[in-house]
Amino acid sequence: MKKFFIIFVPLFLAIALLISYVQPFVKTSESISDEVFRLHILANSDSIEDQELKLKVRDAVLSEGEDVFKDCSTLEEMITACKESLPYLRSIAEDCIAENGYDYDVNAYVDKEYFNTRVYDSITLPSGIYNALKIEIGEGQGKNWWCVMFPAICLPSVSEDEINSVLTDDEIELINSNKYDVRFKIVEIYEKLKDKNN
Repeated sequence: MKKFFIIFVPLFLAIALLISYVQPFVKTSESISDEVFRLHILANSDSIEDQELKLKVRDAVLSEGEDVFKDCSTLEEMITACKESLPYLRSIAEDCIAENGYDYDVNAYVDKEYFNTRVYDSITLPSGIYNALKIEIGEGQGKNWWCVMFPAICLPSVSEDEINSVLTDDEIELINSNKYDVRFKIVEIYEKLKDKNN
């Protein structure tokens, strides 16, 4: 019995301390995934040509489709605007593909999907299940590209005030910090386990 206490009491205390250390980070990470809307574009393949085409489609959707996104002030408005504009957004991608000499089909839809921890320019988004506009080019088997559309981090007209109006100070600190590598990994493991159980 004494051996049991010697082994398991310190182990229990270590786990309790780890949970108390990580729990606020997990909570902030989950609130970010509940407030953010992402754009996710999948290339037809990993060939150089298909990857270049993916980036051209990205540029076309972000520039020509900006009128769809720019006036959205809530996540719900963004989801609704994208769902209502899916034929238009798909046509932007299809026109770009045709102009570049390809005839790939395009699939565009709004969905909730799991993302691992990802770095975009100067921000890091924790893993979690995010709402996203997903555009699949052709087979959709190539490396993907993503960004944050709400708040409008990847739109040309974005302002810092728009980001501050959506995310809390803790959330902004989390996505702008490089100090959380271990906790990001823990959140990733936690979110994967949670996703499997749902």
